[in-house]
Amino acid sequence: MSDLIARAAMDRRITEIITPTVEDMGYEIVRVRLMTGKESTLQIMAQKPDGTIEVDDCAQISTAVSALLDVEDPILDAYTLEVSSPGIDRPLTRLKDFDQWESFEAKIETEEQIDGRKRFKGTLQGTEGDEVLIEIEDHGEPVTIGLKFDWLTDAKLVLTDELIRDVLKGRKDAGQIDETQFDEVETVLDGSEEEKD
Repeated sequence: MSDLIARAAMDRRITEIITPTVEDMGYEIVRVRLMTGKESTLQIMAQKPDGTIEVDDCAQISTAVSALLDVEDPILDAYTLEVSSPGIDRPLTRLKDFDQWESFEAKIETEEQIDGRKRFKGTLQGTEGDEVLIEIEDHGEPVTIGLKFDWLTDAKLVLTDELIRDVLKGRKDAGQIDETQFDEVETVLDGSEEEKD
């Protein structure tokens, strides 16, 4: 079964080269994208199995990936390497992500039109076999539909107050942020400050 970690052939090639090393270091690759333009950028999103990642972790991954790609040299042009966390409104790239983030809001895009549309926004309802279940509004009524994972071209969580609170609570419980940071973010959520990107 394909996943959404790497879409293009070059992204898949890079993923094949770097995955064993990154996994040996104790991380999971969430997404690989080579964005070409005037200047090419190779974007790698990674995380620990518990869904977290620190700046130091990104630096270690960056060093290891740079060394690997220097040897294998799959990218012909000069490029900038960016290693980052998936962020709160993270992309959903593996079937298991849809179970992990069940009951949260997501946007999903499909390759072909399904019932006249390619974009679906709703509440994730987990998975069933190779299908992603999502509850959408249909003429004002909530309806749960199944979309085959192989049909998807893009999927990501929608940034909601509920998602932010849940992620922050997880980090607080894991001892990654202290109460004072949590209180500051709560203030932002209450709308008394502008939300920062």
